[in-house]
Amino acid sequence: MVGINHKREPHDGGTTRSDEYGLASASEHTKPVGFYRRHVLLSDAQHEGMSLTDTFLYNHDLKPVEEKRRLWSAFNFVCFWTADSINLNNFQVAATGLQLGLTWWQCWLSIWIGYFLAGALVVLTSRIGSHYHISFPVVIRSSFGIFFSLWPVLNRVLLAVIWYSVQCFVSVGPVSVALKAVFGKDLEERIPSHINNPNLTTYQLICFLIFWTLSFPFLLVSPHKIRHLFTVKAVVVPIASFAMLFWVLSKSHWKIELGSLTGNAPMKTSVGWAFVRSTMNSLANFATLIINLPDFARFAKTRRSALWSQLISIPLLFSVTSLVGLLTNAAGYKIFAVNYWSPMEVIERILETQYTAATRAGAFFIAVAFMLAQLGTNISANSLAAGTDMTALLPRFINIRRGSVICAILAWCICPWNLMSSSSRFTETLSAYAIFLSTIGGVMIADYYIVRRGSLKLEHLYSAKASSYYMYGTKFGINFRALAAYLVGIAPCMPGFVASVAEHVTIPKWLMEIYYLNYWIGFGLAFVVYTALSYFIPPKGIPTRKFLTERGWYETWAEVEDFEEEWLKSTHAPSVLLDQVSSDASIGSLQDKKV
Repeated sequence: MVGINHKREPHDGGTTRSDEYGLASASEHTKPVGFYRRHVLLSDAQHEGMSLTDTFLYNHDLKPVEEKRRLWSAFNFVCFWTADSINLNNFQVAATGLQLGLTWWQCWLSIWIGYFLAGALVVLTSRIGSHYHISFPVVIRSSFGIFFSLWPVLNRVLLAVIWYSVQCFVSVGPVSVALKAVFGKDLEERIPSHINNPNLTTYQLICFLIFWTLSFPFLLVSPHKIRHLFTVKAVVVPIASFAMLFWVLSKSHWKIELGSLTGNAPMKTSVGWAFVRSTMNSLANFATLIINLPDFARFAKTRRSALWSQLISIPLLFSVTSLVGLLTNAAGYKIFAVNYWSPMEVIERILETQYTAATRAGAFFIAVAFMLAQLGTNISANSLAAGTDMTALLPRFINIRRGSVICAILAWCICPWNLMSSSSRFTETLSAYAIFLSTIGGVMIADYYIVRRGSLKLEHLYSAKASSYYMYGTKFGINFRALAAYLVGIAPCMPGFVASVAEHVTIPKWLMEIYYLNYWIGFGLAFVVYTALSYFIPPKGIPTRKFLTERGWYETWAEVEDFEEEWLKSTHAPSVLLDQVSSDASIGSLQDKKV
């Protein structure tokens, strides 16, 4: 399906349809271009003669990815997740279980479960993008509606900006270790702090600025080319990670602390909930990637490129790298009797206590490798996601590069040092992700796999005409089913979230336990409510109204090579054309129709 394969026939006097609607090429209508149109607007030939609504729905970064840009093989996806799995944030997520009083092996078991569930959900959302070659802002239009889709996109943008900022501040650790290895272990003491904030020093701000500046050039690389960065990271960083582990183990004489690192192990009745919270933290760590994986999966070469490569690699790689962090922390506890939150803190402590040439060299190279790790993760999970999603908010002004740059600039406004003041605050940040994004994922997966059975009409996803299926019969393009499911999904977790961030708010224990299950509560409720409403009040354009009882799967590998040209024709033709080209009962492909 996609191909709205119209036959091209000349009109009177040989005038083509593009001429009739003012869509001739730029070479045919050459005229002076002012500074505003040249440097601010993303105007090109396709925008000529298009309405404001049309430019809002479609640009180069939002259109389906044609074959020549679909370059990601299964190997690239494995490299992507290898690169993404090794970062300080992943180590800190694992360490939150240690902070709760779990042993290292209890933490690791919870991590396996959490990332296996995350991998399964990633594969489900990736399939939508890989088969129809569309990004998250376009995918979400099918379930939330053409214009209401901006709400989940805006949520994703805001959270991507917050997380980009947080990851930059997490990177202060390796930058600090690298600087101290070169300029002296007392470097931080030599730089006086003039910042009136208990969570930030001048030295930390300098480290933040250094990493932010080093990251900036990579924001300008195209998404389909950035895979080379992930390949380099996938080779360099694993070597550095295991080198770090073996180095710290050698310092602890190959012994680790097997019990709780808190000194106060939780009661047996509390171990279960600590285990659940650790599992949910691993899943919440994927909350953003679960919904926006179509941004990357749309570049998949084949149907299977984004399937097994992700289903196997995500739980395996993230669990193994988490184990590296857990064992490093456990070995660090054996050496210093301190429960460090991040392995980089262990390396910094070793550097401070054994400032030899060999220690300085080892610490420096490990720190540089983890700076690369943080860079790759921040681009894959945050800047590219924010840039892609911003194109859906202001496509006439913003492309992916500009969106990524805006994300980096806004990172300064977040003040991440306050969010990262403790492991509990860090966990609260993860929970905020889970609450608001899990409901979006629940609606998204229910819509595609249950309600639509894999059937999407691409031409309708790019149209705001009343006849578009995804306008849902309203001029505002709002799917009330998605709105209801979204609100029902987040409601049960809000009391627990408020109580966790407000010191003087107390709520019943059972409400906090619901909050600990935040991701599955939000996802499950949204999934069930959306499915039920769609069954009893079926939306227009689904392949069967009895989708809960009838069999059938209507997914297709979309052919989109001529999509832009055909979309321009259907958009500027009378609205009846859209109905004509989309009324074919066959899901696989549309028959050629004369315009």
